[in-house]
Amino acid sequence: MAFYYKLGQVPRKRHTQFRKPDGTLYAEELISTEGFNSMYSLVYHSHPPTLVKDIGEPINVEPKVAQSKNMRNRSFITFKTPPTNDYLKSRVALLLNTDITISVAAPKQSMTDYFFKNADSDEVLFVHEGSGTLKTIYGQIRFEYGDYLVIPRGTIYQLEFNDENNRLLVIESPTPIYPPKRYQNSFGQLLEHSPYCERDIKLPENLVTHDEKGDFKVFIKKQNLLYPYTYATHPFDAIGWDGYCYPYGFSIHDFEPITGRLHMPPPIHQTFEGRNFVICSFVPRMYDYHPQSIPAPYNHSNVDSDEILYYVDGDFMSRKHVERGMITLHPKGIPHGPHPGTVEKSIGKTETKELAVMIDPFYPLQITEEALNLEDPNYWKSWVE
Repeated sequence: MAFYYKLGQVPRKRHTQFRKPDGTLYAEELISTEGFNSMYSLVYHSHPPTLVKDIGEPINVEPKVAQSKNMRNRSFITFKTPPTNDYLKSRVALLLNTDITISVAAPKQSMTDYFFKNADSDEVLFVHEGSGTLKTIYGQIRFEYGDYLVIPRGTIYQLEFNDENNRLLVIESPTPIYPPKRYQNSFGQLLEHSPYCERDIKLPENLVTHDEKGDFKVFIKKQNLLYPYTYATHPFDAIGWDGYCYPYGFSIHDFEPITGRLHMPPPIHQTFEGRNFVICSFVPRMYDYHPQSIPAPYNHSNVDSDEILYYVDGDFMSRKHVERGMITLHPKGIPHGPHPGTVEKSIGKTETKELAVMIDPFYPLQITEEALNLEDPNYWKSWVE
């Protein structure tokens, strides 16, 4: 996140002696993105973060691509994925390219006997159903329906769920995921016309120092392999930390829509960005208020990006049928637009109650075998009356 934050105890000067009550040193660790040239935090451990007791055989979790090229509008009913007890086993990759992987997950159980670290990618977890607590070395973040959880790569974390009913949209990126730069001033502060501000951010709280020795299983994901590491000390052993690199939460319900007299283009919904993709939030908002406006979106050609919409809740005036957890993929190269009859039907309406997450990757997405198992094969015909 683009502002300074601190929890717990840190020394007055970085890279200096910082001792425990017994006189031994705390172990300083710098955690950064993009080498030493971007955001970073300094974490002070009770024990060195390098105490590995065992490394097991890696588990292959590489998505199985069924179609590497696509020129068809598609729809996937993701709530068909059955709930699974284990969080990592519940993650099902559906769409991917070299810049982004889009998955869904329906975990039933909390991560009680292991931890997870994505060594390759930043993650955004969108909470469609469920609630609980994200636990990390930086502290804890309570989450609920509608929350985005932005987790920088290299963060060891656990998810504690309040019950068994959980549905997540998972976005992975090998590059950092930030708020849009056009909504920030030169100091990184969110501008007055930004659709959200720093007050809306859910920051880590309740830093608990686990000064514990034992056997602690951490699954580390790298290059589509899960490496089972056993650490000799608890991963959440920090006495304090400070900096700009840390996980945070943001609720889609706190996104303040930008509206106008005439239909506004999709960039007004942008919430986050990564290399070669953006993440947008469609939220309840007033419709266009020109006396002859057409609230339904106009037909447009996807020239520069594929378009993915993940439908969360509400009615969509441009679609005849959507359901919760449905994903539509409109590939670059062909136009798409409102379904027949929905343009005329939208005229005179004053507001929408729709809620959705949109992802626009600027390079084509590949489709996995798991995605095809969830596909509505007739979706591409739905524009023909």
